[in-house]
Amino acid sequence: MEKRRLGQTDMYVNMVGLGCMGLSHASGTPVAREEAIHILQEAHHIGYDLYDTAECYTGIYPDGSISHNEEIVGEAVKNFRDEIVLCTKFGVTHKGNHLELDSSPQKIRESIEGSLKRLQTNYIDIYYQHRIDPQVEPEIVAGVMKELIQEGKIKAWGISEVNEDYLRRAHANCPVTVIQNRYSMMARWHEHLINVCQELGITYIAFSPLANGALTGAYHSQADFKDDKQDFRRNMPQYSETGMIKTNQLLKIVSELAKKYNATNAQISLAWMLSKFDNLIPIPGSRKIDRLASNFAAGNIHLSYEDIEIIDYQLEHMEFEVFGGH
Repeated sequence: MEKRRLGQTDMYVNMVGLGCMGLSHASGTPVAREEAIHILQEAHHIGYDLYDTAECYTGIYPDGSISHNEEIVGEAVKNFRDEIVLCTKFGVTHKGNHLELDSSPQKIRESIEGSLKRLQTNYIDIYYQHRIDPQVEPEIVAGVMKELIQEGKIKAWGISEVNEDYLRRAHANCPVTVIQNRYSMMARWHEHLINVCQELGITYIAFSPLANGALTGAYHSQADFKDDKQDFRRNMPQYSETGMIKTNQLLKIVSELAKKYNATNAQISLAWMLSKFDNLIPIPGSRKIDRLASNFAAGNIHLSYEDIEIIDYQLEHMEFEVFGGH
């Protein structure tokens, strides 16, 4: 599989990365610790070499204890730590139904020490500001990142859910290696940033590249998730009655291409963005090893220019009800 460079660094990774969040957070009751560790280790055998987690990815096990994604990832990768690019994030705390944002220098310093300990490592390859903190200027955050790079605690840094102005200001003070924003066939409002990243020599990491599972075709309504209060998808608009009508219109097109390429819906959805942009890496996640293998194999599927044009033309004439929609 083709390797893709992360920004202007000497780090190269396979075209499909691994989003680890769903094992602990937002996708239902956390996977049992030992099973989650096994899944992450199997992912390495499959070929994944970019692992993405965050300080705030937590969930509650049935016994009431906390599942901390960083701890699970750290335990899973410790025997092959230097063979992967390990990414985590700071600046967000979940407070009930809202996010508390804090990217103050003091908080960043506290967060990096906690993440290093939980991940069982003495350096982080890519350290993300998880969300823009309106109380802290990008130059201040970039300044702390420059210090952490000089101290050897991180190799590079990135920003998640960033806009163009913030990105340019931050990048001017300490070069940004990656950004991580939502992107999928159903969520294309950040597409202009992919071109900005190309200009600046930055890699675009696409989170939720399968629209929180909607593009797999495996789910049919919000009722598929109602039994688990820790599954955020239970209230996502793409799974509402009207949302599914629009989702299924796209899935019909994707399914036809899947037949042509002898692929799955998910593979076509990932191959579409990989074939369009050479500075993009999607980070799908799954709790099932066979789906992890299938997603990874999407990096070997190359859609024709004509097929990409057909998809893009259809997308221009479609509207979706999707989580995070603008």
